[in-house]
Amino acid sequence: MPDDPGHEPADARPPAATPTQESNQDRASPTSRLMQAMHGPVYRRRLEVLSRAIGEHLKTGDRVLDVGCGVGTLGSKLIEAFPEMSLHVEGLERYPRGGEAIPVTAYAGGRMPFDDDAFDVVTIADVLHHEPDPDTLLGECLRVARRAVIVKDHTPGDGPAPWRAWKQARIALMDWAANAPYGVKCLYRYPRPSQWRAMFDRLSAGLAAESTHMRLYPLPFSLVFTGGLQYFAVITPSQTQSASSPD
Repeated sequence: MPDDPGHEPADARPPAATPTQESNQDRASPTSRLMQAMHGPVYRRRLEVLSRAIGEHLKTGDRVLDVGCGVGTLGSKLIEAFPEMSLHVEGLERYPRGGEAIPVTAYAGGRMPFDDDAFDVVTIADVLHHEPDPDTLLGECLRVARRAVIVKDHTPGDGPAPWRAWKQARIALMDWAANAPYGVKCLYRYPRPSQWRAMFDRLSAGLAAESTHMRLYPLPFSLVFTGGLQYFAVITPSQTQSASSPD
């Protein structure tokens, strides 16, 4: 369940439901309402940890684009957490809902409506595993990023096949539980670290930092959903930096 339902890829979330549809869903889905309520404290912890990890790679005055921003909670949290940096954070979203916490540009897929190097840093958190064509979307992130693209996603690791299968099942469970209440489609595709790096290589991106052990969730969820399931990478638009060792 610890994923971010408000932070999804540009083509994964259906249009917002009408008030009638929402009320019908509420009446028909007590399980969904319970899952949403349980997700609250998990999401708050995730937001704190993720914003700190991203903040380590930001600089004063950075222009930041959050791809698949949902209602803009991550971008807003970055501004709140690092007021001394005077960050300018915008979002890109397929289905803007109105009233987002940051400025949001609508995105119909394909080429992003921004010039090359329009932003210093682009963030894309828990989006690519929902994206049918992740290479294209990540390539666009690299095109509009002047300095870095920060990727947060999931991975089953590079261990033996039976161990990867067990991790894959745990990731799929949390993916489904986080997104099913909101009607977000899950593709259940989570690259191994070597596959993430192969994607970066295909896009001629440098790997500046990498971690596979982010501790995003509070107890008791961390006992099941933390160990080696999270993937965090900072990539650069050109291969000019060497990767640090995974945590």
